[in-house]
Amino acid sequence: MNDSRLVRGTLLLTAATMISRVLGLIYYFPFIWLVGIQGAALYAYAYNPYVLLLSAATVGLPLAVSKFVSKYNALGDYRTGRKLFRSGIFVMLGTGFAAFLFLFLSADAIAPLFIGEGDLTGNRLEDVAFVIRVVSFALLVVPVMSLIRGYFQGFESMGPTAVSQVVEQMVRIAFILISGFIIIVLLKGDRTTAVAFAVFGAFVGALGGLFVLLVYWRKRKPYLDQLMAGSTVEHDISLPAMYKELLSYAIPFVLVGLAIPIYQQVDTMTMVKTLMFAGMTQAEAESVYAIVNQTTNKIIMIPVSFATALGLTLIPTITKTYTARDRRKLQAQISQTFQILLFLTLPAAAGLSVLAYSAYGTLYGTTDIVLGGELLRWYAPTAILFAAFTAAAAILQGINRQKLAVFALLCGILIKMLLNRPFIAKWEGIGAIIATDIGYLFSVVFCLLAIKTFTRFRFAFIAKRTLLIGIFTTIMGAAVWLVKWPLERLLADGYSEESSYFAVLLILVLGIAVGGSVYLWLAWRSGLLVQVFGKRLPFFRHLQKKQRNAE
Repeated sequence: MNDSRLVRGTLLLTAATMISRVLGLIYYFPFIWLVGIQGAALYAYAYNPYVLLLSAATVGLPLAVSKFVSKYNALGDYRTGRKLFRSGIFVMLGTGFAAFLFLFLSADAIAPLFIGEGDLTGNRLEDVAFVIRVVSFALLVVPVMSLIRGYFQGFESMGPTAVSQVVEQMVRIAFILISGFIIIVLLKGDRTTAVAFAVFGAFVGALGGLFVLLVYWRKRKPYLDQLMAGSTVEHDISLPAMYKELLSYAIPFVLVGLAIPIYQQVDTMTMVKTLMFAGMTQAEAESVYAIVNQTTNKIIMIPVSFATALGLTLIPTITKTYTARDRRKLQAQISQTFQILLFLTLPAAAGLSVLAYSAYGTLYGTTDIVLGGELLRWYAPTAILFAAFTAAAAILQGINRQKLAVFALLCGILIKMLLNRPFIAKWEGIGAIIATDIGYLFSVVFCLLAIKTFTRFRFAFIAKRTLLIGIFTTIMGAAVWLVKWPLERLLADGYSEESSYFAVLLILVLGIAVGGSVYLWLAWRSGLLVQVFGKRLPFFRHLQKKQRNAE
């Protein structure tokens, strides 16, 4: 894959991921309005263990298959990848069913780990157990769907993953909102029932995504069969040997892909109980927990989604380049990865931090704007660490240094576990965020040192590029602050539950417009925009030509 194709594939999957994230954010507003912040906490109680079990069910096979297929395709052997794919479908069906049974049957044992007996001001244990059982049904479908996506990605085909991802999200969201409206508004039902239907949306959405992938498979199977028939090499690898090689890829994929969910699970198992021990009611503690792990997390994951998409594209690409021992190309791909990452995440995180209160108030209403805005202001910079670790871990996986990424992650999680309770007891929700930052910072630094050691990559240029992006981001932040400061005084009069929604919305819109314009203008005038995204893309060639004519 050449550099331009790398960027195009990244942008395609990024666009799909961004669309899914934005849709996931948009639906969350009316969902929160329907079920409230306590409903958000109940949703998180079910969804976090589901994500962990899903990763256990897939055993990292989808992305590992992507790497495996890419490797053998590069050697001219298409039969080995198909053999693995056929076997993998049955494995995913089996592990998915086993994970479903485990989560369904152990719901009553899992629920007390999160809230204990409570004080009757928040969610009940039986409600938590009930929604955990409901979400478990998605485990019957999602593993198979994920494996098919991984197979297509091994052919450097991101279209099936991108389209199915968007369709899955659209179907899920439509089911959640329609069912929630019927239950809460029309039938005057309870919060627990609405949340149960919401988590069941994961199963319904997965069916939609699987349908899209099957359509793609039917359409492309003749071409894939043709490639397989034209294989120039055939490695006679037994299934046990194949899975032995695959698991060496898969286990690191599992753990690295679980980074954010594991951090969230640490919060799930410690935050509510610690805050209640410190004197909060269960309802108050669940509000802080829901804001940190749900509402603000939804917002900061939008810029992080880029790194996720980049990682999915990067792994088979870097694997192919590394296998071919093309050191120069490998250096260029790593450089471009970090440049794109920094170009997007630094200003996004800074902008969210500066506009934290108006962003939270606009998206979730002004009821919890003071607490939500404060926590978002602290949480926004964490997006940089999330994105950096995702990309760095993907690079290490691509060069067969998966164990180092796993080691970095486990050390970061250990730091999080050690710091979480004392930090929460001292600084409440902010303490949980700081503990996450310290854990992730260690993991990122370790991964970057490992990349430098094993690829001989020189970070001097990236450091200079980071400085330039940082300067542009600072100027952007100052411009946003100059716009929002007088508006906060004239329109909002400080943020509170009584703040005008229109004023909060106006501050956010103007802040984004001014900040985005300033940053993009600086990037364009300096030539940074073209340099980062590549000269091969027509749009950026046009910008470059326009810039030269202006000069």
